[in-house]
Amino acid sequence: MNWQEVLNEAHNLGSTKDILRRRLIGEMAGYTKRNVITYYSGWLQKDGLPVDFGINDSDMNGFMACIHGLERDKGLDLILHTPGGSLAAVEAIIKYLCSMFEDIRAIVPQLAMSAGTMLSLSCDSILMGKHSSLGPIDPQVNGLPAHAILEDWNKARADIISNPNLFHVWEPILRKYTPALICECTKSIAWAEEIVKDRLQSRMLSDAVVKEALADNIVKELGSHELTKNHGRHIDINRLQALQVKVEPLEADNDLQDKVLSVHHASLLTLTSSNAFKIIENQKGCSYVMSAEV
Repeated sequence: MNWQEVLNEAHNLGSTKDILRRRLIGEMAGYTKRNVITYYSGWLQKDGLPVDFGINDSDMNGFMACIHGLERDKGLDLILHTPGGSLAAVEAIIKYLCSMFEDIRAIVPQLAMSAGTMLSLSCDSILMGKHSSLGPIDPQVNGLPAHAILEDWNKARADIISNPNLFHVWEPILRKYTPALICECTKSIAWAEEIVKDRLQSRMLSDAVVKEALADNIVKELGSHELTKNHGRHIDINRLQALQVKVEPLEADNDLQDKVLSVHHASLLTLTSSNAFKIIENQKGCSYVMSAEV
C-alpha cells in the first residue's frame, strides 16, 4: 500500500496509531515466516522536540519486551528507521540481538544512519530499496564529528610546528579542543571501528575467504570522514554492494516490498499523528512506545 492507501485504511478503522500498523507487521511476518521487530524513531516528524530520538540504553527494555516469547529459531527481520545514537547503547543491543538469534536480517525502508548503520552491518544481511540509505559510521563527540576534531587538531599542530607565528591564528580554535577531548575522539573512532569490524567478521562476512580484508575495507570506507565528507551523507545500495556488503534489493520481491513499505508508512503515520516519538514493536502486537508532549 502507498501512503494515501495506508492513511485511508487507518481512518476507516478508526485508528491512526495501532490497529492497522500491528496488522501489517503481522501480515509481513506471516509472509516471511520470520519474526519481525520494528525500530522506528520520529526525528524527521518531530524535529526540535527535546527528547532523545537516537538509539539509547532505554531501548534495551523495548527489545527485551519484544523478543520475549518469540520462536527464535525462525530468525529475525529487524526493520530500522533511525538517525543513530549512542555507541555504548548500540554495542549492547547488537550483542543482545546476536545472542538471541542466529539469523538476523536488517531491513531499511528509508534511513538507518550512524549507529543504525552499525546495527545493520552487524546483521547477517541487509535488505534495502533504491530509495534506502545507510550512513557513515564515524562517531560524533559533543555533537561534532570526531574525525573533524582530530583533523583540526593535527592541522593546527603541523602549522604551528612549521611556523610558530601561526599559534595566534589557531589559539581561539585550540581553546575548544582539550587533551581530554582529543583522547575521547581517538578512542571513540577506534571503538566504532572495532564494533563493526568484529561483527562483520563474525556474522555477515563469516564465510568469506578474506573476511578480515573485506571488513577492513568496509570500515575504512564508511568510517573515514575524509572519504564520506559529511556525517549525514546518504550511502545507497549500489555503493554498499560495491564494498561487498551483503545487501539485497527490496525490489527483488514485489510482495515483500509492498509489505515492508506498508509497515513503514503505517509506522511513520503513527509518529506523525500521535505523541509517540519512538516505537519498538513485534508481530505479536507487543509494543514499547515512547511519547512526549508535542
